[in-house]
Amino acid sequence: MDTPTPVNILGIAGSLRQGSYNRALLRAARIFCPREAAIEIIELDGIPPFNQDHELDPPESVVHLKALVRSSDAVLFATPEYNYSFSGVLKNAIDWGTRPYGDNAWAGKPAAIMGASTGQFGTVRAQLHLRQVLQGINMLPLTRPEVMVPEAASKFDPEGNLVNEQTMALVTRLIQGLVQLTLQMRKA
Repeated sequence: MDTPTPVNILGIAGSLRQGSYNRALLRAARIFCPREAAIEIIELDGIPPFNQDHELDPPESVVHLKALVRSSDAVLFATPEYNYSFSGVLKNAIDWGTRPYGDNAWAGKPAAIMGASTGQFGTVRAQLHLRQVLQGINMLPLTRPEVMVPEAASKFDPEGNLVNEQTMALVTRLIQGLVQLTLQMRKA
C-alpha cells in the first residue's frame, strides 16, 4: 500500500510584529495539525512594496515567496485587523504572488483564514475582506469553521502559547477541514 503524500500547508501571518498573536495562532495550528499534514510558517518581512516596474524581474524575496506558494498544497492565513481590513503587508504579498498577469502562484489553492485581535470583534471585517480577495485571485477559501479570536491577550499566555480550549478546538477543526478539502481536491 502506498503511503499518501502529506498535505503541505503554507502558514502566513499578516503581521510583522514580533509578539504577534497571529503568529502565535499559526504556531498553535502546527500543534493541532493532523498527522497527514504539516504547516510551514513563513515570514513576510523583507518583501518590498509591490512595484509593477519590477514584476518581470522580481526581487529574490518575491521569487522565494512564489516558489513556496507553488510548492504548497494549501495556504493558512492568520490575519490581524487594521482599520477594518487585513494588513497591508499581507495584501502586498498577495499582490506580488499574482503578478505578472498570467503568473498567479495562488490560483487553485485551497485556503483557510483565521485571525486574532485585542479588540472585541476578532478580525471579522479583516477576514471578510481577505475572503473577497482570495476568491478574486482564484483561491478556494474554506468557509467553516470561522476562527475569529477576540480579546487575544486573554487567550494566550505570556510566552504566546494558546491556552483557551474553545479556540484550540476551533483551530483544530479549521486545520482538519483544510486538510480534508485539500485531499478531496487531490482525488478530483
